[in-house]
Amino acid sequence: MKDLTVRQQEVLGYLQLHMREHGTWPSFREIEQHFGFRSTNAVMGHIRALERKGYISRIPGQARTYRINLDLNDDSPPREALDVLEIPIYGHIAAGYPDGVETSGEIGRLQIDVESAGIRRTRRSFGLKVRGESMVDAGIFDGDTVIVEQSPPRDGDIVAALIDGETTLKRFVNKPGEPPYLKAENRRYPTLHPVAELVVQGVAKAVVRHL
Repeated sequence: MKDLTVRQQEVLGYLQLHMREHGTWPSFREIEQHFGFRSTNAVMGHIRALERKGYISRIPGQARTYRINLDLNDDSPPREALDVLEIPIYGHIAAGYPDGVETSGEIGRLQIDVESAGIRRTRRSFGLKVRGESMVDAGIFDGDTVIVEQSPPRDGDIVAALIDGETTLKRFVNKPGEPPYLKAENRRYPTLHPVAELVVQGVAKAVVRHL
């Protein structure tokens, strides 16, 4: 096992801690600010050193995504490696009363741990910035980023939906013998029954919160 400098050990420890606590790979800017580096060039140097020494490895076919290799004495694939996926963030979604806010062009990128987020690589996933407080009792707050997977919804799922032409983040209710509708997780907000159309755009699988 190749030796690491003290600073490289600190950077690796920070990467592991961030992934376990947040389920996401920290941005170069976050690493820079955490260690007080003068530029992101210093961050890139440490990342490349960790990759060269085998402590992290790129995921083939995925831009700027890595695994953290924790079992370096074993020639087999490390059982504790984190499978990191980079996904786009598309605009905002209302978590209050539905509004005309639509997912627009890409406004950023987010690296997430596939296992922690509960998503599948075989399905398209993306992030949406939350605006509003109708889902606070489900642990989703204004300013959070929800990770959405394009998959069929089931009763009880939290979904990004288009209801009568307006978007919102709500719990999907689909009981036998009843038309599906949307339910808020905050008693101050009403249940939403579509007048004409309810289209589920994706199922919320995880939440990312920046402290």
